[in-house]
Amino acid sequence: MNDTMNEFKTIHFTVVNQVATLTLDNPTKRNALDPAMRVEVAQVVARLRGDRSIRAFILTGAGGHFCSGGDLRNIATVGLDNEGWRNRLQDLHLWLQDLLTLHCPVIAAVDGAAAGAGFSLALVADFILATPRARFCMSFLKVGLVPDVGAFYTLPRIVGVQRAKELMLSARDVEGPEALQLGLVMELHAPEDLMARAQALAASFVNASPTAVSLVKRAMAGWGADLPALLELEANAQALAVGTAEHRTAVKRFLDKEPALFQWPAHKP
Repeated sequence: MNDTMNEFKTIHFTVVNQVATLTLDNPTKRNALDPAMRVEVAQVVARLRGDRSIRAFILTGAGGHFCSGGDLRNIATVGLDNEGWRNRLQDLHLWLQDLLTLHCPVIAAVDGAAAGAGFSLALVADFILATPRARFCMSFLKVGLVPDVGAFYTLPRIVGVQRAKELMLSARDVEGPEALQLGLVMELHAPEDLMARAQALAASFVNASPTAVSLVKRAMAGWGADLPALLELEANAQALAVGTAEHRTAVKRFLDKEPALFQWPAHKP
């Protein structure tokens, strides 16, 4: 199925050959996560959760930026009280949890700024690809705020607690090469090659077992649990995976000396 949803004002959303792509596109605000964009992203996430035919999801930004963070003008003028801000963030958390636990791989393709909530949004991805000119910044402390959009959960799981504290409390910029060194980014690519690599990576999962992929993601969400709990999860997941048609097909192809259907795309420098 190939599909384009055109009713959005701040994003673009397409599904091509079972790969969904959401492009943040509000150039006047450098793709800031303003109220209108949050509503539209939530609508896309709801669709993704309900469509098991989608095998991979790419999240990117248009215009040379990923996402510049929250809309500070809106924050300054919206006039919410403490309870209002709490409710607003909890509404965001509903679709954020759905995105974090999505059944298929999420790939963030980051060029330019990923600041504040934009950095946090990128961290939701299973794989982050970036360009050398990408710039990540936990900028919240610069405006007297604490990290949000799930950063307290995602960032220390990627870089460790001490480094997460340093990035949050310093509010400093991390450019692409350092982000790669810290493990924030899986691969760096030239700007003109970034989306092609993201699309190749996403397309590889079309031939992967969706059951196995979903189970791996579910198991890794429990990272940090005690050993008995993880071993129990592992046993249950394998019992489900071994009964799938994809497993039987893969074993048959191996025994028949045929190449595996799932192949991680080789990186072409």
